[in-house]
Amino acid sequence: MLDTLLRGQPAVVWYGDDFTGATDTLATVAQAGLRSLLFLDVPTEAQRAKAGPLQAIGIAGAARSLPPAAMAEVLAPVAQFMAASGAPLLHYKCCSTFDSAPHVGSIGAAVAALRKVAPASPAVIVGGQPNIGRFCAFGNLFAQAGPGGAVHRIDRHPTMRHHPVTPMDEADLRLHLARQGLADIRLLSTRQLELAGADTEVLLRWMQAQEAREGECPSPDALLIDLVHEAQLPQIGALLWARAQQSPLLAVGPSGVEQCLIAVWRQLGLLGEVPAAEPLAPAQGPVLVLVGSLSPVSRQQIAASQQFDKREVDVGRLLAEQGYLPACAAQLAQGLHEGRPMLAHTSRPDQTLDAATTAAVAQRSAQLLAETLRLMAAQGQPLKRLGIAGGDTSSLATQALGLWGLAFHSTLAPGVTMSVARSDDARIDGLELMLKGGQMGDAQLFDRLVTGPG
Repeated sequence: MLDTLLRGQPAVVWYGDDFTGATDTLATVAQAGLRSLLFLDVPTEAQRAKAGPLQAIGIAGAARSLPPAAMAEVLAPVAQFMAASGAPLLHYKCCSTFDSAPHVGSIGAAVAALRKVAPASPAVIVGGQPNIGRFCAFGNLFAQAGPGGAVHRIDRHPTMRHHPVTPMDEADLRLHLARQGLADIRLLSTRQLELAGADTEVLLRWMQAQEAREGECPSPDALLIDLVHEAQLPQIGALLWARAQQSPLLAVGPSGVEQCLIAVWRQLGLLGEVPAAEPLAPAQGPVLVLVGSLSPVSRQQIAASQQFDKREVDVGRLLAEQGYLPACAAQLAQGLHEGRPMLAHTSRPDQTLDAATTAAVAQRSAQLLAETLRLMAAQGQPLKRLGIAGGDTSSLATQALGLWGLAFHSTLAPGVTMSVARSDDARIDGLELMLKGGQMGDAQLFDRLVTGPG
């Protein structure tokens, strides 16, 4: 089994650049049977002891909302933890749409900060995650527009090309990431994968040839691997795992990285059978959902929800009026105290928000959530089930709750994980928490937080 092969060390350590994506990776490894936990910061020795032996360790962060200098500061202790972990595969988990920019959430800045954990090899970028409709072909990224929606090249995607902070205006990931400092990215294309077939040695020799360049042809900044369909998962996983056995390997990309590893571990017989996770039971108490995402998918989920008492939070007042936030929190807490599921969602602004204003709205939304939960606890009725929609909102709001870890509970939809909170505060420990990105989930997702999957 995997423990025997790795002599008790974790097989993979990942850092999620936002909390929603980090929980998707948690679900991926937990559902494969790996003992895993997602920490909400670099764990202390006491927290590691509470968690017990782990085969997969995650750290959730908010790097995608930070400028490069702040990213470097945040990722420095992460790099130290990764290096000390003994894990052969170290993963910077970015959003599956790779939305990032030179000035915020720079993947290039992240690679620069973490490169020391795997100095012998360029970073390896896995470009897709087919199970959630993310595909990379000949270096170009394509994404589905919501569950069951049409697949668009990312620079023509109806939502991602208009992202309020990091609009995606370039589909070729090599060009997109060159703007962020990864100027030389070599591609392992889907055609090369097809020609190599099951011969991992062919692919490994290609990778090693890229690493060996010297003099006038130095090693590239990164290697990009296409991923178009599920059949490629074990092929790519075999390459990553073979290279990681030689020296630590830094991988970049969505949870497709772990899906590739798991696929080859299954082929190698390193993973046993895993019992199915228990589905989410109907809620036994009040349920709160906070929606900070402006995506069409999230707005459709709000409109389709029939289980919730909905409250719109005016963005302008939230930022400008000192008393507006506590008034909203009191209204939400009152509804929850009366046993009504409550859904709070930020209003759609009259004009496009700039990055600084978007960040301020996410921060104030997080404070609104924390104040609501404080009021609930003060009434002797701590909240037991919570959903948060929106990448930046999820990261900031979860940090505001005072948690130190998340354990996997179940999956509500592809890319949408239900977790169990770990906290030193007994009123919050055990909180059932759903975090989701704006593009994830079907129309009835929010209602299932109340009713269970049924």
